[in-house]
Amino acid sequence: MRVEHQVRAFEQLLKSYDGVLPLHRHLFSYFKQNKQMGSSDRRWATRYIYSFFRLGKALSKLADLERLAIADFLCHDTRSLIVSTYLPKLEESISKSVDDKIALVKQHYPAFKLEEVFPFTAELSAGIAKDEFYPAFFVQPDLFIRVKETHIQAIFNQLKANEVPYQEISSTTLALPNGTKLEQVINDPRLYQIQDLSSQQTGAYFEPKKYDYWWDCCAASGGKSILLHSLEPNLELLVSDVRENSLSNLQERFLQAGIKKYHLKVIDLLQNNDQILHHYEFDGILLDAPCSGSGTWRRTPEMLYYFEKYKIENYVKLQKAIAANVVKYLKPGKPLIYMTCSVFKAENEDVVNYLVDNFELKLEKMELIKGYGAKADSMFVARLIKQEKVG
Repeated sequence: MRVEHQVRAFEQLLKSYDGVLPLHRHLFSYFKQNKQMGSSDRRWATRYIYSFFRLGKALSKLADLERLAIADFLCHDTRSLIVSTYLPKLEESISKSVDDKIALVKQHYPAFKLEEVFPFTAELSAGIAKDEFYPAFFVQPDLFIRVKETHIQAIFNQLKANEVPYQEISSTTLALPNGTKLEQVINDPRLYQIQDLSSQQTGAYFEPKKYDYWWDCCAASGGKSILLHSLEPNLELLVSDVRENSLSNLQERFLQAGIKKYHLKVIDLLQNNDQILHHYEFDGILLDAPCSGSGTWRRTPEMLYYFEKYKIENYVKLQKAIAANVVKYLKPGKPLIYMTCSVFKAENEDVVNYLVDNFELKLEKMELIKGYGAKADSMFVARLIKQEKVG
């Protein structure tokens, strides 16, 4: 395949994308409409466009193809026609470490600044190690699965039989290469749950008790609810979301996970829901709040590329409003688990401070789970306990 062919395919794909849909969904639609593209075309076009967005807005004064060559050099350890054509002086170094390659790019392009890859430094939560966080954008995160200990050997056997490399993170967590087609490798989807490592680690904050009644109020496709149920199967569960299609996905996942006892409601948490929930009192509430998603931008670098700073405050208003509307249904002495997949202080620590200052909530513990050192997403989690009203 000639480089001109790859360049044309990349440029047409980039021109077709406006950042509205998640890139993986756009790619599915684009390739469906352009059936003339063979599997090799699709593979290279996908590699190039993800590499391009991983560079963020760094070196923005350069031409797109030179920026693409630099990005592809930083993101991959296997050669490409783009790198060999537009960056021949660095081609021999493509298998070096990310840190070494960054140093080489800085040497050849003095204007290159890591801070321009992620230009929201001032907004970061405390504790982010910038010298580790920025380079991690050039490393694709792993695919993580959570497995019951009773099923782990069956998973090992099938992965080995299909020659799929894996890393055992814990007795219930495995890391696999991103892009692993699990449906072609593991014959029973009931044996595992796809869930990022940091997302799994939020479970340490739940602490459910037998026969509790919990509400997962922004349940989406149900990952946190399934994690909660794995920690304590003998609890009652209400799951809700404003998006009906998300709840349809949730029901499929619950079926595969063997969860049969639960209540499901479509609820807009920005509205007054007293008519729906007036008699409900919960022993715990999971609030996985809508957010910027900045802790997951290594998986979705197109979101980093198109994100604008003003959106942070929009998410903060949403988070505060939702929290205000759910905390009144929490029993005194019981936990609100506030979570985001954001690395922004305004969405994390600042919202927790707002909740403590304005509601009968006491912070028990909180953590920014830094996934960038483990090829995982980053998440924030806080456990707040509702206090008895005084007077």
